[in-house]
Amino acid sequence: MARNVKNNEASSSAGGTRSSNIGESVVVDVGKCRSSCGYCKSGGRTSVSHGLWAHSITVDDYQDLLDRGWRRSGCFVYKPEMERTCCPSYTIRLKAGAFVPSKEQARVSRRMLRFLDGTLDVKRPELTEEKNTSKASCSLGSNEASRSMTKASSARNFKENDEEEQYMQFLSDQIDNVVRACALGGEFPSDIQLPKASVKKVTQTKKKLIEGSEDLLYTSNISFQIAATLRRSMPVEKDNELGPLRNSKDQNGCTVDLSPKTVAEKLVCSLNQLGEFCGSSIRACNGHLNFYSGTRQASFGEGSALDNAIGQSPKVGGSKRSCTEKSRECPQPRQKIEIKMKKSSFDPEEYDLYRRYQIKVHKDSPDQVTESSYRRFLVDTPLIFVPPSGDGTVPPCGFGSFHQQYVIDGRLVAVGVVDILPRCLSSKYLFWDPDLAFLSLGKYSALQEIGWVKENQVHCPSLQYYYLGYYIHSCSKMRYKAGYRPAELLCPLRYQWVPFDIASPLLDKKSYVVLSDFGTTQNHEFQHQLPENSVELHPNLDEEDRSDIGSDEDVEMAEPAFYGSENDSVPETNDLTSNDELKDAEVSNVLIGLKASRLRFKDLQRALGPAERRCLELELHRYVRLVGTSLSERMVYSLG
Repeated sequence: MARNVKNNEASSSAGGTRSSNIGESVVVDVGKCRSSCGYCKSGGRTSVSHGLWAHSITVDDYQDLLDRGWRRSGCFVYKPEMERTCCPSYTIRLKAGAFVPSKEQARVSRRMLRFLDGTLDVKRPELTEEKNTSKASCSLGSNEASRSMTKASSARNFKENDEEEQYMQFLSDQIDNVVRACALGGEFPSDIQLPKASVKKVTQTKKKLIEGSEDLLYTSNISFQIAATLRRSMPVEKDNELGPLRNSKDQNGCTVDLSPKTVAEKLVCSLNQLGEFCGSSIRACNGHLNFYSGTRQASFGEGSALDNAIGQSPKVGGSKRSCTEKSRECPQPRQKIEIKMKKSSFDPEEYDLYRRYQIKVHKDSPDQVTESSYRRFLVDTPLIFVPPSGDGTVPPCGFGSFHQQYVIDGRLVAVGVVDILPRCLSSKYLFWDPDLAFLSLGKYSALQEIGWVKENQVHCPSLQYYYLGYYIHSCSKMRYKAGYRPAELLCPLRYQWVPFDIASPLLDKKSYVVLSDFGTTQNHEFQHQLPENSVELHPNLDEEDRSDIGSDEDVEMAEPAFYGSENDSVPETNDLTSNDELKDAEVSNVLIGLKASRLRFKDLQRALGPAERRCLELELHRYVRLVGTSLSERMVYSLG
């Protein structure tokens, strides 16, 4: 008794702006759907899914559907039939607060920062010679060009290093000037020889050891040297409980704080009054004078920060120029990135980017990428928007479906389609500028989305998880999802979460596994063993190039677009589910929608004839088995 509905019955604004406590979920059963599998190496295989068409869904109900293995494509909500589909798809998630990036993932963030700063060396394809040029001439010209480029590069590097040395000397001179000014002003003794300042560049290795120091350029420890010199020249307060390393008395008997921290704060205050450090900011940090690049952009969503100015040395002119002229030549970071969270809606600029992405990355024909298919796939949503609240239960952007725009200097470079729910951010799809494939925007966006969950836990403590969609163990392009650790897979039968490290060896042997059957002890040993006659695993795809540049794994943060075109799926009317499998589902309290009425099945069945009642009862048994008793009593099962 499957009932199909047309695509145009759904609306991208389903649910309007109603809050979740007054909205209701209304779904129509579209039966089972077959579609060609996009993950098998050999063609001809099919994927079987159960389908619901959603007029509207509350965010709480959709969260519970996710936790039973469902996903949505536009307003179509589907669940793979794991026992029958060729490539079983397991829901995968991770707890954002426990996430620690791998070295490879950290490199993606650093590459973006170097790109924003203009220091990323992007390899460009070499220009071809004219057709009438001989191979020998091409080779000779290429070698000569290579040597010329090498010489030019060496000269440029030498010039930049020389300019950097000049700038560090300029900073040292400015510190010496304020030290002398402090001595003349009576803050330091004027009758002793104070040490000269030395400014050093902070290496990348040291930056890694200091959290939040990505934009740290230079540092000086002059405050420690000054403090030591002052302590040696002044009488020590013996009975001071803080000891001789912090306080001494000057010639007038006044106590003087000689700690490096206090000295550094005085120097930074004086340096900032000079106002001659274009492109840099100066801060005192535990006695050190630290020089940072000068711009930081707070732009991730609402209320989160993203550092965009990362440490390359400001450049100065020749040595004959004045210090003021040199400081004015320090360039600002070349680019900045903004990440904007906006409610799901059609945006022509986003559609143009999506069209380029699908044609160049996925090799779709231009006729396949239409505005209507884009709307159905990535704009239309059944989720009822929940506006932000001040009671700590909703994040500042609200709950619902969103497009997360990545904009670099006003240019849209990527869009992440996400659902923000009471317990998670669910990543649905990402499309990006094909010209920026070298930035690994798929990985970069995943890291930003994980960071978004962490930051918004302050506003909404229930928001804990990051859902990466479906994981298919037999598909090498999907393996990257398990790299965001600690990952968990959803048991397809009992809907319990199992650590990926436990599930992985099971899936190596068998494509479909009831994961909850394999419990773990404290030392993570299996309580059960796989049977010898395991189902044969489909052959893996060839391993993709794992380099960060242009890796195909960036295109896989996506789910099948079942309704991306008119013929993507074919409803399967033959329901092979046996009565024995269905009879354990309780259907009496299923909420039925009949036009404007809402009735429980136990109240409706009296008005049905025996044959119609039996047919509907079988359909509801299957429905309850798929969505669970609790959801079947909350969501409206529409009959028209």
